[in-house]
Amino acid sequence: MAKPIKETPFLSGKDAKNFIQDNKDVKKISEEEKTEIQESYEVLKSIAEFEI
Repeated sequence: MAKPIKETPFLSGKDAKNFIQDNKDVKKISEEEKTEIQESYEVLKSIAEFEI
């Protein structure tokens, strides 16, 4: 039997400040990159075979 999943704790204080600071420098991707990723996904999805 699986163990129950605990709730995710809220970040506060120094941990919250560190999290915000670490995520300020996240680079956004361009629309061109998004399109390329979507096209690659569609190709992989079309050749994938899953048994249900």
